[in-house]
Amino acid sequence: MTPTMPAAPPRPIAGPPREYRFPRSTRHRLANGLGVIVAPMRSYPITTVLAMIDVGATSDARGVEGLTSLMATALAEGTATMDALALAERLERVGSTLDAGADWDSTVVQLSALPSRLDDAMAVLAEVLQAPAFPATDVERLVAERQAQIAQARTEPRALADRSFEYIAYAPSSRFVHSAGGNRLSVARLDRDALVRHHATHVRPTSTTVIVVGDIGTDEALALVERHLGGWTGVAPTVTAIDTSRRHASRSVRIVPMPEAAQAELRLGHVAVPRAHPDYFALTLMNAVLGGLFSSRINMNLREAHGWTYGAHSSFDWRRQASPFHVSTAVATEVTADAVRETLGEIDRIREAPVSAEELSLATSYLDGVFPIRYETTSAVASALANQHVFGLPEDYHDTYRSRVRAVTTDDVLRVARTHLAPDAMQVVVAGDADALTAPLAALGVGPVEILPIAALDTD
Repeated sequence: MTPTMPAAPPRPIAGPPREYRFPRSTRHRLANGLGVIVAPMRSYPITTVLAMIDVGATSDARGVEGLTSLMATALAEGTATMDALALAERLERVGSTLDAGADWDSTVVQLSALPSRLDDAMAVLAEVLQAPAFPATDVERLVAERQAQIAQARTEPRALADRSFEYIAYAPSSRFVHSAGGNRLSVARLDRDALVRHHATHVRPTSTTVIVVGDIGTDEALALVERHLGGWTGVAPTVTAIDTSRRHASRSVRIVPMPEAAQAELRLGHVAVPRAHPDYFALTLMNAVLGGLFSSRINMNLREAHGWTYGAHSSFDWRRQASPFHVSTAVATEVTADAVRETLGEIDRIREAPVSAEELSLATSYLDGVFPIRYETTSAVASALANQHVFGLPEDYHDTYRSRVRAVTTDDVLRVARTHLAPDAMQVVVAGDADALTAPLAALGVGPVEILPIAALDTD
């Protein structure tokens, strides 16, 4: 006789979300204009120091796109007293590594260290900021590496589609037409002298904010920064806005030819709004329902209902100025036109009627629940404070994030979808086999279909 298995206990019921408080921080400014943000986290046995410089790829002059990105990378190649090897060895002795990079809006140099080695680590960071060497041979190597990356991206459908979308989305005069890392022609013009001039102009205490997070008190952190960077001098120019207008006012289709490609990479979207826009939270929830989550409408349509793709998603690439919204997916060539039609249909649908309470609840629960676990390290908290600073977000942004997510209603989602999604201005970019794609895409009737030569992406 088979024994009877006991009944499983009832599944626990989820309780209300626990209150979460982002680590407290204070803001200060040294006499030389250097900003300092300190967030003590005494329960963590490490401290992160992040220097955020208010110079991003938008500061690149026309014809030298990629200059800021290359400068940021080259900061780790040595200083006035240490070549790259000596710099790496000194960081190893203090148990740290140095990370440097730039995005559209800022350059970041960051390291972490134990309290006992923090002063030594800070001395290294200060020298990297104030006295980078930019060795000519290393700059030449970095230029060659970047050129190789650009050449490789021209052969990869995903990278090519991303690059082509922004080229089509923004007006020719916009810095956003070219990638943050530059194009083939602009990168070839970069050299040591250009990096030295760019650093001397833009990397100054008045453009820099040092963020200290971890096992350190506020007074101790301020003394640390003052000791190593208080004597730094210089004034950086004011950051100026760039052109963020759209290249096309009406919908169009561009095919980036990749002969005999079995798949097509699809991008569909347009220029939207800046990160600091007051509709940010409603837009975030709207995007989550539309294409931001696995359970989103676009993914359920293209992947689950039709089986055309492994995944489709939509997103805003948030920037200080007008940011792009786009849908991304890869589908077989023969269903590309169908995928464009269904994606446009989902965009129309979210603008026609309120999303369901269930859809909004799922998106709200995800964004609300995942928020605290994003900030479990000193590095993550430092990065969050840097983003808060560069985008000019309010001081209580992190404390009110979850309540503001929960406050978004179905009417809010409908309002921002109607206000900020522009179906008639959507730009459709497809990287794939032009011979097989042109006729089906033209038959859709969603806009004129043209070929976008890959060589166009390298123009000034």
